[in-house]
Amino acid sequence: MVKLDPHGEELLRQFRELRPTLEQLAKDAYNLMHDALRKQGIYVTAIEHRVKTEKSLAGKLELKGAKYKSIDDVTDLVGLRVITFYTDDVDKVAVIAKNIFDIDWNESVDKRKLHQLDSFGYNSLHYICRLKEGGPRFELQMRTALQHVWSTIEHDTGYKGEVKIPREYMRQFNRLAGMMELIDDEFSRLRLTLADYRRQTLALVKDGRLDDVLLSPDSFRGYLDLQPFDRLNKRIASVNQAEIYPVSLMSYLRVFESFGLVTLGDVQRFIDDNSDDAYQLALSWLAITDLDILSSSTALQYLCLVHVLKQDGGQKGLKDFYNTINGENDSNDMLASMMLKQAETLPFMQKQKTKTNK
Repeated sequence: MVKLDPHGEELLRQFRELRPTLEQLAKDAYNLMHDALRKQGIYVTAIEHRVKTEKSLAGKLELKGAKYKSIDDVTDLVGLRVITFYTDDVDKVAVIAKNIFDIDWNESVDKRKLHQLDSFGYNSLHYICRLKEGGPRFELQMRTALQHVWSTIEHDTGYKGEVKIPREYMRQFNRLAGMMELIDDEFSRLRLTLADYRRQTLALVKDGRLDDVLLSPDSFRGYLDLQPFDRLNKRIASVNQAEIYPVSLMSYLRVFESFGLVTLGDVQRFIDDNSDDAYQLALSWLAITDLDILSSSTALQYLCLVHVLKQDGGQKGLKDFYNTINGENDSNDMLASMMLKQAETLPFMQKQKTKTNK
């Protein structure tokens, strides 16, 4: 049971009176940080806030009560913690904190600079803050997800507890802490490397050096910004004076990979080689309909259908394509059969039959 001297009891009484203000402070600090991170587009794994419990404070006052003249000297009555995915995001959060809070630099500490061998889980950046309009101070901790996990593991295993840990176990802890710190740094380094690669890829796409760009979600997304299917879409839509509405084309990436396309240059050649035949197939299909609204995937769909037919995919190949795009269902087989029948009289199919017969 905690035993406090009269001074400690007085500080605890002050805490009880101040508690409603602290509860509101915790909410306000959380909301300010949450909104600022959202506006800056910084994605974090968690934002936590809490008011110190009376039991926790009593334990602290029992040990250190004499160092506090009043309850205002206890800087961690309210705690705000931001947990990021990457080490460099900790610094970004710190910049935001400087803008939205007043920082007590004399009380704040960057534990990352201490470089203690066994301190990985405690390498948080700690600011002692106050709202711009004043009020009690509070503690803001900024750390990575791995640092947070490690800190929890240390607490759970009693590593920092009262019982002295044997040297061999301490050595294991320190080795693991070093590994976790290295992983933390490498994740941040990898993110920067990938960001540089994406920028280089987009630059190659804009310069038209498509053969140098491997087909990937990022490169395909950048390629779509060039609207490579727009011309064929408009040509097809003109058949029925149809309106074109936009849809995502990212699902076709799987189709391209199944076709064996490796670079964006392969995609461009795929378009160049099949555009006229795709238009003819679309023309024969739309001529028997009165559709006046087409999706922006129309051109790409007919390009893929033509490619499948030119590769002698037949009805099965068409059905597999529809399964990939629409999901597996019974109507895909019927749709494939109708499309194959519609295509049989077109010039490119006649040429294909001639090649096959030879």
